[in-house]
Amino acid sequence: MIIKDASGSAGKAYFLIPEDADDLFTLRRTIQNGDLVIADTTRVIKQVKEYARPDKGERVKVRISLEVDKTSLDNVVDRLRIIGIITNTDNEIVSKGTHHSLIAQVGYSIILDKQRKWKDTEINILKKAREGVNFILIAIDRQEAAVAKVSGTNLKIIPNIYSGQTGKRYQQAIKNNPNIEIFFEDVAKTIRSILDSDNHSKDRIVLFGPGETKRRFYNYLLTEKQQIEKETLSLVDGVDVAGEDGIFVFLRSSAIKEAMGSSKLAAVSSILDEVMQLVHKGEKKYVMGMREVADAASIKAIDSLVFSDSIFQTADENDLVRLLNLVESYGAQTFAVDSSTDIGLRVSSLGGIVALLRYTIR
Repeated sequence: MIIKDASGSAGKAYFLIPEDADDLFTLRRTIQNGDLVIADTTRVIKQVKEYARPDKGERVKVRISLEVDKTSLDNVVDRLRIIGIITNTDNEIVSKGTHHSLIAQVGYSIILDKQRKWKDTEINILKKAREGVNFILIAIDRQEAAVAKVSGTNLKIIPNIYSGQTGKRYQQAIKNNPNIEIFFEDVAKTIRSILDSDNHSKDRIVLFGPGETKRRFYNYLLTEKQQIEKETLSLVDGVDVAGEDGIFVFLRSSAIKEAMGSSKLAAVSSILDEVMQLVHKGEKKYVMGMREVADAASIKAIDSLVFSDSIFQTADENDLVRLLNLVESYGAQTFAVDSSTDIGLRVSSLGGIVALLRYTIR
């Protein structure tokens, strides 16, 4: 999440732009009833004429200040609905004191003013969202490449890019074949399009795939034309599959922990592996399901917690928010995952929420 300081009614407010679904859930946990949200929106203005029915109205753009009455996730974690009363506006046509609903999505900017001093737990939730590192994954061989972006625990895969190269004597022909340069440039353009939309300092590029093509592409990215720093690149061996399948193989492999050790996805993978080891050993240093996790949280026994979007099908949204805020208030880690990755499906199969404990409680 992009976070910048802004002046508020109590001297402190934040300008916020969510960059992925995790950030929208962070906003859901941070925005509370009574907060002031300032954002650009649209409003339908109907003209009422004497002795005539009102027309269909004109939709106008307006910046409003909204005193929050309710927040809720819309369509699980894709959109955040913020409902409240308009307290101020930059357009006289829009009436103050009327109800309005904002829809926050990825890339939507707001200013959040608590109208009071921020609590430490609220600031820590925002800081955690700012600390994330984005990873660009490339699974490449001589015939195809897939590019994927990992933001937090969210995975977005771009459709395969094909080289058009075929033939048994491909390895011999590749050295002098101009088509491979065109293929490399197509993949590099895709990478640059992601870099241009992100904060470059937070992006790391990970290359893997069968054969030597990944090493040639690694050297290609280091050319002066591409202007990509060597510190942002890493090569991974042991993943001998290219294309979209290669992305999923990498995310299920042990190589993810070494190549993406600073990522939320790698941290969640480690937590799930530890849970499986505890299950295999018969040790009770873990809990699964909303009820067991809530009981463990109430006695401050949780060390780290992971939940998937499937939990919203069985648990109340407000109960989950209170649980996560309680867990983080005493220093435990929390991670949200979605079903776009194999890890998200693993969490869903464990009841949608699972936690490692600091000590055995049963």
